[in-house]
Amino acid sequence: MKKYLLVCLGMLMLLLNADLLNAKSNKSIPCKKSASTALMWIDATANIERFNNKDTIDFYLQKIKKLGFTDIVVDIRPISGYVLYDSEYAPKLTEFRGKPIVYTFDYLGYYIEVAHKIGLKVQASMNTFVAGNNFVDKGIIYEQGKSEWASIVYPPVVDGKFIPITQEKQKYSAMVNPVNEEFQKYILNIFAEVATKYPKLDGILLDRVRYDGFIADFSDLSRQKFEEYLGTKLDKFPDDIYVWKEDEQKNLYPQKGKYYLQWLEWRSTVIHDFMVKARKTVKAVNPNLSFGTYTGAWYPSYFEVGVNFASKNYDPSKEFDWATPTYKNTGYAELMDLFTVGNYYKNITKKQYIANNAAVKNETDMYAKKNIWYSVEGSCENLRTIMGGNKFLGGILVSDFYKNPKGLAESIEMNLKKSDGVMLFDVVHVIDKNMWKEVEEGMRAGGAIK
Repeated sequence: MKKYLLVCLGMLMLLLNADLLNAKSNKSIPCKKSASTALMWIDATANIERFNNKDTIDFYLQKIKKLGFTDIVVDIRPISGYVLYDSEYAPKLTEFRGKPIVYTFDYLGYYIEVAHKIGLKVQASMNTFVAGNNFVDKGIIYEQGKSEWASIVYPPVVDGKFIPITQEKQKYSAMVNPVNEEFQKYILNIFAEVATKYPKLDGILLDRVRYDGFIADFSDLSRQKFEEYLGTKLDKFPDDIYVWKEDEQKNLYPQKGKYYLQWLEWRSTVIHDFMVKARKTVKAVNPNLSFGTYTGAWYPSYFEVGVNFASKNYDPSKEFDWATPTYKNTGYAELMDLFTVGNYYKNITKKQYIANNAAVKNETDMYAKKNIWYSVEGSCENLRTIMGGNKFLGGILVSDFYKNPKGLAESIEMNLKKSDGVMLFDVVHVIDKNMWKEVEEGMRAGGAIK
């Protein structure tokens, strides 16, 4: 008992060291027993060559089940917008990296058949507001004449001009403007189609339900919709929101306009309202189908992509200067049956983060940041606060641990103990680097394997 009290006291002291951590302290979180929900993600394009035969699926699902996983996540709509099933709405993925893909069986259907036989659930993952790959200029935005779907971005350049995201070649995802009603109708039809074609599917898990980033979307359509939200016309666009400026060190920063905070709230409202539509669409087909999503865990900067995944009972304006008092109305945690967050951090404990004190720049961040959130332990404890009583699973990017396999086991254990489960992205990394031993160690230490 004394050891337990000392550990919890030490955790509390670390939280209170706000100056060192560059973060506000939060309420202490009681130590929590592990949960058993565990997902293994099977990415579409990264695994299609290996997994496009029944024997491989049979072998790896058995292996995954023995390691304590409860669900598999089968990605069926990668960033190109092509799909891995026969669809009335979307073209099928028939080529990858110059090689043809030949389907001899129903890809998702076979996963469901085999997984259910051995006691695994199946979540079908679909990338949502993305429809092309900028690295190879492929996808439905490029090939179906749907260029108006592409997000219009405002690059961080003084006197910069708006450009379509398809011209941002350092970005691999050709993201869609989330407010585009034509695209919303299109993607909702796909969700309904999957729910209808696969009545035995356990859940639908949405990915990239967000804006491309802070620089999106600055299309005429977004201006029109934002003005309707405000109830007034903008005098200057984008200056009324923000304009890029240089400081004395020649670093670019967004100079805030008079409607900056309202703009952030409106973008979050767009995502919230879409989530409402998506849930209704899925549940109208099959009320028992789980509705879930994946999102990045770095909440202090996730406003940059227009997302508020917190509980509607949590008020971010009390802690963050980017939130209006009404921003809390955009929280969508209560809409989720299954919620996974990417705890994609190489520092597992808060103690490790403090020792390293390194700035972290996540995929969607404008700038690198220092914050206690950017350790698995710190992230879980802060997420517990903003999520209220809503459950979440901590996600792990396995490739982060190529050089430190032991860290993978530690991250799995920490996520199992401090969140409501774990999600591993992706099985291809485990296979290619033969990290099964580390997965087993983490699952056993976290209580997923008895």
